[in-house]
Amino acid sequence: MSNGSPNIPVAIPLGKEVSYPKGYDASLLFPMPRLDARKTLGLEALPHPRADAAGDLPFKGFDLWNAYELSWLNAKGLPKVALLRLKVPCTSPNIIESKSFKLYLNSFNQTRFETVHHVFDHLRRDLAQAIGAELELEFVGPDQFSNEKIYEFAGTDLDKLDVEIDCYQPDAAIIKLKQDASDQANRKSDNVSEKVFSRLLKSNCPVTDQPDWACIEIEYTGPAIEHASLLKYIVSYRLHNGFHEHCVEKIFIDILQQCSPISLSVYARYTRRGGLDINPWRATFDFKPPAIGRSARQ
Repeated sequence: MSNGSPNIPVAIPLGKEVSYPKGYDASLLFPMPRLDARKTLGLEALPHPRADAAGDLPFKGFDLWNAYELSWLNAKGLPKVALLRLKVPCTSPNIIESKSFKLYLNSFNQTRFETVHHVFDHLRRDLAQAIGAELELEFVGPDQFSNEKIYEFAGTDLDKLDVEIDCYQPDAAIIKLKQDASDQANRKSDNVSEKVFSRLLKSNCPVTDQPDWACIEIEYTGPAIEHASLLKYIVSYRLHNGFHEHCVEKIFIDILQQCSPISLSVYARYTRRGGLDINPWRATFDFKPPAIGRSARQ
C-alpha cells in the first residue's frame, strides 16, 4: 500500500461486496495486528519513558468506538436498540477492521436474546477475543439518550490562522518550535503548557480511499510549538492513506520527536461512517483520560 500504509490483508472485507448477515455470527469480526502499522513509526529508536510500560510503547491510550446501529430481538421477537460504546486499550495486539465490525453488529438484528445481559455478554466475549485483550464496554439505552451531550474541543483554535498550504502528505519536518523556544529547549523555565485544536484533519481509508474527517486536540507541556507549522502539519494528512489509529500514533510520535515535549496528548474524534465513529487517544503516562463526548460533526 502506498503512502507508508501497512500491507492490507487480502481477506479484509472493507471495499468488497459482502452478503448481509442473516443471524448472529462472531466469525464476521476481522482482527488486524497493530504491529504492522507501528513498524513504520520507528518506535524502537525512541527512549522508553517508563520501564513498566506495556509493550514498551512510548504512550498510553485507547480507541473509543461509538456504534449507533445496535439492535436485536428480545425473547418475544420485539426489536430493541441501544448505543454501544467500547474502549479498546492501545496495548491490545489487534484492532478490528471497521466494516467487519459493522457486519458483526448487523448479525444481531434478527437474532433473539433472552435478556439484554445475554447481548452484552456476547459482545464482550467476542470483541475481547478479536482484539486479544480485555476492553471496557457500555450500553446506552433509549432512556439515557438525552444524556448524550455534544461538546467541542477547547483551547486555541488553529483554524483561525491565515496560512499558506502547499503540502498534503505528512512530513514531520513541517513542525517547528517558536524561534525563542528552539534555542533554549532544554531550559525548563521556558516551557509552556497549552491546548490547541483543529477541525481540519482529513486522512483517507487505505483500502477504499474514502475520506475520513476528524477534529484533533493536542495538549502538551514543553518548548513552545509554532502554531502555523502545527496547522500545516495537520493539514498535510489530507492525501495520506492510513487507518485512524495509525494516523493519531504517527502524529503523536512526530510531535514527540520534533519538539521533545515533557508531556503530550493527542486525541482525534473522527466523523462517523456507517453508524460507527472511532476516536483514538494517545498520551504520555502523566495524562488523565479525556472526557467522553462527541462533537457536532460526529
